[in-house]
Amino acid sequence: MSVDPAAWLDRPGIKRLLKALDASHGHARFVGGAVRDLLLGEVPGDLDLATTFSPDDVVARLEAAGIKAVPTGIEHGTVTAVASATVVEVTTLRADLATDGRRATVAFTDDWECDAARRDFTINALYADPFSGELFDYFGGLGDLKARTVRFIGEPLQRIAEDHLRILRYFRFHAGYGHGNPDPAALDACTARANDLMALSRERIADELLKLLALPDPTLTVRLMIERGIFAPVLPEISDPARLASLVEAERAARIAPDPLRRLAALLPADPPQAEKIAARLKLSNKAKKRLALAADPSLGRNPKSLAYRIGPPSAADRLLLAGQPSEAASIATWTPPRLPLTGGQLIARGVPQGPEVARILRAIEDAWEEAGFPKVEKFDALVAAALA
Repeated sequence: MSVDPAAWLDRPGIKRLLKALDASHGHARFVGGAVRDLLLGEVPGDLDLATTFSPDDVVARLEAAGIKAVPTGIEHGTVTAVASATVVEVTTLRADLATDGRRATVAFTDDWECDAARRDFTINALYADPFSGELFDYFGGLGDLKARTVRFIGEPLQRIAEDHLRILRYFRFHAGYGHGNPDPAALDACTARANDLMALSRERIADELLKLLALPDPTLTVRLMIERGIFAPVLPEISDPARLASLVEAERAARIAPDPLRRLAALLPADPPQAEKIAARLKLSNKAKKRLALAADPSLGRNPKSLAYRIGPPSAADRLLLAGQPSEAASIATWTPPRLPLTGGQLIARGVPQGPEVARILRAIEDAWEEAGFPKVEKFDALVAAALA
């Protein structure tokens, strides 16, 4: 069985990269998502190449071909190649020598099946020859992909013990690629080892959770995770998927793209201070922390435009969607709030004494302008005249 290699061969710089890695003689194959997505009829996103060459050899070969080589994870065999603006992760075939649930000590190899054996799921261990498209499947990934089943390679409990993040990855891949009930052995293993998540950094947990929530509809998977107690060790606040289900429906009705932070807010209590604490626990950026806290506040203000003026259209759309108001959210999502056509300096020029009075009058004018629906010149001048009278 094979796939059409044009999906990657037509990308700028790829042929030059493959020549540098001597792929025509079997020293490099595409692996993972690029192969899986192509088999599902989707355009491959990120490109990953596996190679028999050592990391140092990879760097030397890329540089000799004039290709930028970034040693992003060279101790684990990964070099990022940038060829004519096309970015490819190139990783040397490897085997795990020791693992502690968070990181692995690896040894490099030239054995393709050995490399496949260390990967997490069968559907992630599919390789393809870059030129012919010939597929290499060592653990039944093709059958699992056809059946839309996500299955661990080897014994699930052991694979999770090697890397605890595989618990969350399992549910993300099931939400993205699985149909029907999850693989029983995988589900039971994830349930049994849920407490292992406590050993992971909160950044890794947040990254995986947000990837899950960014999928088209993760509701059934999130419900299953709650039922199985997956969140309890690290995010006990997540206990009810009902608001998430309603939000997904509202997003679709409004034709607004899914947003993982908005969806996380749907899973948390409607309590801004608590949302901020959870965001801090997950080590989210200040920008993400602010958006999550704003989404956790259920107040809607006078009307959608007033709300968007005060907190910004994206956060206003979050609140309206969470409140089950998709049409209002759709109308406000792309609205550009106007700027108050008056400054403190202009008030002073009109005779207002410098000091606190300027800020008080400016705020009063802004409130009246907002309540009147942001009128333009004539009506706005009347508001200013009334405030100064």
